Amino acid sequence: MIEATVAAVEGALVGVDVGGTFTDAVVVSGGRLVTAKVPTTPDDQSEGVIAAVHAVLGRAGLTAADVGRFCHGMTVGTNALLEGAGARTSLVATEGFGDVLELRRQTRAHLYRLDAHHPPPLVPHARTHEVRERCGPDGVVTPLDPDVLADVVAAVRADGSEAVAVGLLFAFAHPAHEAAVSAALRAALPGVHVSASSEVLPEFREYERISTTVVDAYLTPVLRTYLDRLGRRAADAGLPAPAIMQSSGGVLPIAASAEHAAWTVLSGPAGGVIGAARLAARDDRLLALTFDMGGTSCDVALVRDGEPARASGTVIAGHPIHLPMLDVATVSAGGGSVAWADSGGALRVGPQSAGARPGPAAYALGGTRPTVTDADVVLGRLPADAPLGGRIHLDVDAARTAVGGLADELGLGLEECAEGILTVAVQEMVRALRRVSVERGEDPREATLIAFGGAGPLHACPVADELGVRRVIAPPAAGVLAALGLVMAGERRDYVQTVLAPVDGGAGLAGLLEPLAAHARADLPGAPHTAAADCRYAGQSHSLTVPFDPAAPEAALADAFHAAHRERYGDADAGRAVEAVSLRLAAEWPGADPELPVAAQGPPVAGPAVLPMEGATCWVAPGWTARRDGIGAIVMERDA
Repeated sequence: MIEATVAAVEGALVGVDVGGTFTDAVVVSGGRLVTAKVPTTPDDQSEGVIAAVHAVLGRAGLTAADVGRFCHGMTVGTNALLEGAGARTSLVATEGFGDVLELRRQTRAHLYRLDAHHPPPLVPHARTHEVRERCGPDGVVTPLDPDVLADVVAAVRADGSEAVAVGLLFAFAHPAHEAAVSAALRAALPGVHVSASSEVLPEFREYERISTTVVDAYLTPVLRTYLDRLGRRAADAGLPAPAIMQSSGGVLPIAASAEHAAWTVLSGPAGGVIGAARLAARDDRLLALTFDMGGTSCDVALVRDGEPARASGTVIAGHPIHLPMLDVATVSAGGGSVAWADSGGALRVGPQSAGARPGPAAYALGGTRPTVTDADVVLGRLPADAPLGGRIHLDVDAARTAVGGLADELGLGLEECAEGILTVAVQEMVRALRRVSVERGEDPREATLIAFGGAGPLHACPVADELGVRRVIAPPAAGVLAALGLVMAGERRDYVQTVLAPVDGGAGLAGLLEPLAAHARADLPGAPHTAAADCRYAGQSHSLTVPFDPAAPEAALADAFHAAHRERYGDADAGRAVEAVSLRLAAEWPGADPELPVAAQGPPVAGPAVLPMEGATCWVAPGWTARRDGIGAIVMERDA
């Protein structure tokens, strides 16, 4: 149990994060931060979520009636996308543009491998329907044909679809036709979810807009079913309705989250990034890398000046999702990642995971294949005398048997094979960290690595060695930092609109931003606003997002873009015209900010050493020295 203080909070704050192996919970109340872990229930994550709430409230001596705020991060939407388990979906497109998902960007799946292919579209061509209408940049070119629309509605009904994505040409600028099509579908098919691109993503670039809308339609029925079930379980338990973490790093009420599943694809990793960013801000770390390693995957991100880096989209399972989100990179390298030998006799780790059930062999729950966790057990980095999550007692013999079988197949010794498993897994995680640092123009050697998740502190030193990082921080609540980040996150809404207007050219960008601000004021009255603009040099195809102060002269936005372009690419042309592609606005109420108390600082510990933590284990590698800082975090520094 870790003590903490929270000012001006009505009721206890509860955060629950679902991982591949464990579901983590924290409660902040009465000057205390109490944590708990329970096994994840993959068949119905809501069951494990409520079990985790009961576990953490029991440890804290509280009841459901004491809870004032309940926040939740999950992987339901992501899992459905990865597993191809979304809803049966149709697409309605402008006549002549129904092939947009197949055409994509006309780029290869892999530049040098002609046998590599993109995944099939989420909507097959047989369920793509075209409606006669057309808008151009200046408005309507061809009116919407009501007879064709009626035929499209009948065709969607005949498809037996559970969801429909509507993506019409130039709907980001002229949404009237799309609104009419969506209204007709909703009226005729009341049980079918409809996602309209002008509601999901009013931005240009047709393929990304329609791909995002299709993902939203494909996932929303699945997410809504889960959230309805979770909401009922929470109500039956006497808990408040949960707020759901979004990919942007803020929470939304459960009802709003159930309307657009695409907003939640990074719900799970986002909580950890927010928690780590708050820690980096407290520690005055100007540059930090977050390293969240759980049972199934490893999620990493960059933090500058206490603020997590943000992106305007990502690609999951080959499907672009172009929405405001935290800039998180994920690899399939977790404690449950299965080690195996490929056809050429090379040692591989992942992407298959043992998951929560049966889990690693060391969990003695039926798993027999060797995993990263089993390798840690074989090497003595996970002590067998401390049950994981307070429940799972490690079986050293089972771990040795599993790793030993792979060692025999590869012709290696037992410990040599275990070291090899960890080396391969570390390389996967380093690759992800380089993606969010080196590829963003940042030198990881200048950063502090913030390691958390159940397995993060266990593998942080080898990862840091590979990156050249000299300082690692394992937070005091490392094992449940993602759940704590949910408590710290505020309610947030993001808005975007393509404008394609010259900067400092008389277009009046502040006026163009006002409709977004009006939406924000209606959704979150009184919340502070932060604006940004996607800018580019006239004639460029790519853009950079820079802060935008609507009260300042537009020339300041152009100057900010020149500076950002020089920082990213090493050059800028101050005499060249700058264009604002899209305007962005975020409205956010700050979340709770629990203050961790002063902690006893013990003597330095030289590696190799194993240090127990709340919900995690920290391994201090040879050549590293660890100490406890003033809030109980383990700070590891590489010896000179």
